[in-house]
Amino acid sequence: MKYLLSAAAIAVASITATAGWASEDIADQYPQSELYSKPVEVIPHVFSAIGATAPPTYENSGHNNNLSFIVTDEGVVVMNAGASARLAAALHDEIRRVTDQPVVLVINENGQGHAMLGNSYWRDQGVDILAHADAVEETTENGDFILQGMQRYNRDKAEGTRVEHANLTFEEEYDITLGGVEIKVLHLGPAHDPGDTQVWIPQWGLMITGDIAFHERMLPIFETTCTSCWLETWEEKLEPLAPTYVIPGHGHPTNFAQVRRYTHDYLLDLRAKIQDHLDSGGDLAGAYYVDQSRWEHLDTFEELATKNAGRVFAEMEWE
Repeated sequence: MKYLLSAAAIAVASITATAGWASEDIADQYPQSELYSKPVEVIPHVFSAIGATAPPTYENSGHNNNLSFIVTDEGVVVMNAGASARLAAALHDEIRRVTDQPVVLVINENGQGHAMLGNSYWRDQGVDILAHADAVEETTENGDFILQGMQRYNRDKAEGTRVEHANLTFEEEYDITLGGVEIKVLHLGPAHDPGDTQVWIPQWGLMITGDIAFHERMLPIFETTCTSCWLETWEEKLEPLAPTYVIPGHGHPTNFAQVRRYTHDYLLDLRAKIQDHLDSGGDLAGAYYVDQSRWEHLDTFEELATKNAGRVFAEMEWE
């Protein structure tokens, strides 16, 4: 495999240990680029540009999720198109610094803006875009709204971005083999968002999980999220795979035990707190204040903790 740059694999443990890198207070770690941070080689041949753990802003250019790519002797596969055409182009510049192999496929981890608004750039390069059918349904229904939201915070940086849906879809699994590397694109089941997608490389023990797994920032629970379904998908489908290396949707590469703690265990804890609240006759107003102090060190805790509690109450009230 030919590299234009040599890059030593970065130990996952050392990345995880550098907690300061994950602070949501750092506006931009890579000011010479539209990217929030420069891509790092997580394991040999797999790179990720780690996004901010803060909400999308003009300062981070909407790069608040992980933009990852897999380099093979027959081409490059990218996970997430980026939040704008300019951000996608910046990622492409970094890929070209690593390898002379072309990008042959871009995968959207779901139908959210930071996963798919860069599709327009990649389609203009002639690259196929793959997404789960439910994610395409989401972008078809709400794409204009998603684009307008990005334009509000990104202003001039939104220039050149248009809504472009994935031209390839799948339901449960989409298998690719490039340069002897088996890449499994999976939809393990309902979790964080419609069409959640995972990329699994069994021979390397690595999974790019998308938003089924969180650790450095608090996970968001949407009105459409089924937390009991998320737990079932985790326990029955994700847990048996037990990847050695994990690149989550947000936050630095880590190990499986870490994302289990901050995703599976958080959901169990919050549901238990809400169940106790329901059993004692509590109402929605009180549900917002159940004790989540165990998780308050996570980025976006202030923005999300009370919302999460209210949405889990609304879900569990009718279970």
